[in-house]
Amino acid sequence: MTGSRWPERVTQPEWALLPLRVFLGVTFTYAGLQKLADPGYLDPQNPTSAAHQMLLLRRSSPIGPMLDLSTHAPTLVSLLIALGELAVGLGTLLGLWTRIAAAGGALLSLTFFLTVSWNTTPYYYGADIVFVFAWLVMLAFGSVGVLSADKWLKNRARGN
Repeated sequence: MTGSRWPERVTQPEWALLPLRVFLGVTFTYAGLQKLADPGYLDPQNPTSAAHQMLLLRRSSPIGPMLDLSTHAPTLVSLLIALGELAVGLGTLLGLWTRIAAAGGALLSLTFFLTVSWNTTPYYYGADIVFVFAWLVMLAFGSVGVLSADKWLKNRARGN
């Protein structure tokens, strides 16, 4: 990086992705934690649970057969979703394996779009489609080394 002062740094193109990275990281970390903190989320008998939502959405979703499969182990699938969101969010915030985290975020968001948001009309009212494309940007560019654990680990391995 050419500039060492803050105003010079933020004009560098690689810093432009930082607000997106922070937003996605905070949002997915919060979503994962919120699910894990909600006792009803993992209770298949609760109408607000992920299991109950899977049962409702399997008829209207284009990936309904996959939802049918997930209903055989609803607690496990629900837990994997919450832990996946948490891992994606923390990885993105820390800049650790950012592209892998972005791929996970894109996959989760696409799944949410094809289930929860599928019947939203017009389609652009559903946030999940926007998240898919935001994650694709992060997948393409990664953390670009800005405030990134990946860059720190790479520099440490090189002895810098």
